[in-house]
Amino acid sequence: MQSYPHPSVPEAAIAGVYVVFVLFAVVVGYFLTCFPLYMIGKKLNREDAWWAWVPIINIILMCKVAGKPEWWTILFFVPLVNIVVTVIVWMGISVACGKPDWIGILTLIPVANIVVPFYLAFG
Repeated sequence: MQSYPHPSVPEAAIAGVYVVFVLFAVVVGYFLTCFPLYMIGKKLNREDAWWAWVPIINIILMCKVAGKPEWWTILFFVPLVNIVVTVIVWMGISVACGKPDWIGILTLIPVANIVVPFYLAFG
């Protein structure tokens, strides 16, 4: 039977730093998606704006703000369909925020999909 050596202290330290970095990136990413949606909800005087912080329920909030039926939440979990539905919902959110609907199309562009929600929340 082959035995494997235990990781040395530097390898374990590198792994620990990597785990901390990944957790930090996940928290920052979560904040970058939830905070603007929360602010959009507050801007539109929605009592359920806090739903933005709860996974999956935040999709229901997006549908409500966009004026789409809540069952569209299911469509966000269907591959390829979710891309079209996301654009349509963000177009509805843009209109609800008093911006042109084509702003929602920008969510297809990397980096712009991070900027657009902040623009709608604070613009």
